[in-house]
Amino acid sequence: MAGVRTVLTGGTGVIGRAAVGALLDAGHDVVVVTRSQSGSAVVERLGATAVPGDVLDPESLNTAYEGADAVINLATKMPIGHGSLRPGAWRHHDRLRTTGVANVVKAARAAGVRRVVQESLSILYADQGDRWINEQSPLDITRITEPAAVGESIVQDYTCGSRAGVVLRFATIVGDDRQTRYWLRATASRRRVGAGHPADWAHVIHTDDLGGAVLAALHAPTGVYNVGADPVRRHDLLQGYADAAGLEVGAFMGACGRWINRERLEPQCRSLRVSSDHFASQTGWRATRPTFDVGWLDVATTLHDLRR
Repeated sequence: MAGVRTVLTGGTGVIGRAAVGALLDAGHDVVVVTRSQSGSAVVERLGATAVPGDVLDPESLNTAYEGADAVINLATKMPIGHGSLRPGAWRHHDRLRTTGVANVVKAARAAGVRRVVQESLSILYADQGDRWINEQSPLDITRITEPAAVGESIVQDYTCGSRAGVVLRFATIVGDDRQTRYWLRATASRRRVGAGHPADWAHVIHTDDLGGAVLAALHAPTGVYNVGADPVRRHDLLQGYADAAGLEVGAFMGACGRWINRERLEPQCRSLRVSSDHFASQTGWRATRPTFDVGWLDVATTLHDLRR
């Protein structure tokens, strides 16, 4: 599917920047909706076209989506690190996943767009221990995960015989991103950053594989897809952070920390042995960094850098 006019919201975030690069490399006409001059400058440096707009401003989307073949919504505002545990920290992010997605879908429908791709999260799945998780596995929707589930349902309601709706349930991102750097600095400071049981599974994806997944979604059949690398045991993931930080071992959160942060932290502690085989079978996409190792954390150049 070459030469598709694709309009992105959230195109300056970690997934968005990777997606813009992959789409441009594939020969697509890429337009990114931005809320600020600084965002527009980022888009122009990437080589795409910037247009003013906001997912919380429906009128601006109506203009941006004119002539679009596909719309990709990657708009999020995820708090970083322990700041995510503060009251109200997720309010704007949750609004983007509900009202924002509703605005995207409404504007896409009005503009006659035939495909909407929506970013979502694999932490919607219920804890399955050592059992493999696929797209038919049970979900565990709580107050914390409900906004993402609402966004998914809005996209699914958009689909019909003439319109495709694709939901990508991404794994936890590791690599060249702010969240990874935060956890590396916290690990280097000997803070207890491990979440969940050490023997449980974490679903992860390297930043190198984000753009290719979004590109593949342009020819995926309507549906929900898991997107990630091979699951990793949580103790191996934490050990990778410790190795990158120059420590012998990392530490898991104690009972007190888990209790204080229990509601917000709970989805992050689920054992998620998630398979991305369905997405691979439908699109041919596979992770180029399929197995987690300390090399995923090469953003940690020196211990001094981590502690700045």
